[in-house]
Amino acid sequence: MAIKFGALLYLLSVLVFAQESTAAVFNRSIFPEAFIFGAASSAYQYEGGATEDGRGPSIWDSFTHQHPDKIADESNGDVAVGSYHRYQEDVNIMKEIGMDAYRFSISWSRILPSGCLSGGVNKEGVKYYNNLINELISKGLEPFVTIFHWDSPQALEDKYGGFLSNHIVEEYVKYAEVCFTEFGDRVRRWITFNEPWTFCSKGYATGEFAPGRCSPWEVGRCRAGDSGTEPYAACHHLLLAHAAAVRLYCSKYQESQKGKIGITLVSHWFVPYTSSRSSDAAAQRALDFMFGWFMDPLTGGDYPRSMRALVGKRLPTFTKQQSESVRGSFDFIGLNYYTANYADDLMSSNCRKTSYTTDSRTNLTQQRNGIPIGPKAASNWLYVYPAGIRELLLYTKAKYNNPVIYITENGVDELNNKNASLEEALKDEPRIDYYSKHLLNVNRAIKEGVDVRGYFAWSLLDNFEWIDGYTVRFGLIFVDYRDDLKRYPKRSACWFEKFLQK
Repeated sequence: MAIKFGALLYLLSVLVFAQESTAAVFNRSIFPEAFIFGAASSAYQYEGGATEDGRGPSIWDSFTHQHPDKIADESNGDVAVGSYHRYQEDVNIMKEIGMDAYRFSISWSRILPSGCLSGGVNKEGVKYYNNLINELISKGLEPFVTIFHWDSPQALEDKYGGFLSNHIVEEYVKYAEVCFTEFGDRVRRWITFNEPWTFCSKGYATGEFAPGRCSPWEVGRCRAGDSGTEPYAACHHLLLAHAAAVRLYCSKYQESQKGKIGITLVSHWFVPYTSSRSSDAAAQRALDFMFGWFMDPLTGGDYPRSMRALVGKRLPTFTKQQSESVRGSFDFIGLNYYTANYADDLMSSNCRKTSYTTDSRTNLTQQRNGIPIGPKAASNWLYVYPAGIRELLLYTKAKYNNPVIYITENGVDELNNKNASLEEALKDEPRIDYYSKHLLNVNRAIKEGVDVRGYFAWSLLDNFEWIDGYTVRFGLIFVDYRDDLKRYPKRSACWFEKFLQK
């Protein structure tokens, strides 16, 4: 398969780059010499093997099976794209493209099926990740490991409500320590959590994602909860768990294992809807409620003032000790960027319900006067706005003292057209345009002093895309869901192969 894949990659690259006429040099040489390029994935979206070798159920297993109507094509991640059994093939694909690293996540319930260390460590789960890490290293790729990517064990959800309880902090740290102990001799970059904003806002405010909780007035489509308090409580415990895991790693493992540890955050860029003070303030509040919600505690020890003012007592407070523990608890920040919104002021009279979704008092839209902020992708939320990644990086540099940053996700999707031929499905020029323009903006930000050290495309393969199921495709590599999950390089994979040539 590797020989055939490599030959196809070469032939497609000839076709793609024979058409290029730009004279400007645009390849990895314009980035710093040590800059890392890779691709990203997550366990539930990729692995499959949901009930194999002792793995326990996660909240996403429960969510997709109990509420299939919430997924666009009523699908799930039971098989996903089969990376549990095809990881060697996938590593070879990255090697042939010329990537330096692979960002993947570990399934908590594959390591600890009961969610708790006291319930025992699943040796088969440990073996799988050891095999994956060893395979990556043998092919010259560095593993970037995310410890948690939204798939907490269902057992802990049943036991005490998962992240709604402070008990999760201790359990998470014990799980993280198993990872440090088993894999830390070869893993040099750890990410504690992926996108806490998405996990808490969509899992506990809108109910769109697992565990599917939202406000009482929306119980017809999700589990009863309190979207005015639960998103804040869940992410408060998440931040405490992050800080505790970082403290453990730094005190017990970092010196001998010589690794670094951080957290991955996501943010859109927000453009004021009008040239007015109210729109400027709305754009800032939107940033505070999506990005500052986490960056302010991580760098200053407390939540943004705008959140304190608007959320009030519903927003948890840090003790002095907790504040000191959270502040500075990272060696680097992972940053995921996809899109941008216009932001305008939302009158308080329109916000009678206390919910995270309205607390920021902002009206977010992707169009102004009928004109979209950028070309629309397949997902309803994704409009292409490459300048936003540079603006977000510059904002982070200025406001948060220029932390070390890795772009841990950046990408765009197309619809899964079941009627398209394979030849047509591999033509994804809009993705090439997306990556080239975003990479140019990342490069500009670096030249303006932002400390960016790596870039990971989302995603290596087409995969299970949460509530969109398999209806959209984010991959550099086409996965044929109707023919044994065979992998084929899209034109964007060929573009990357050419871009990464040294």
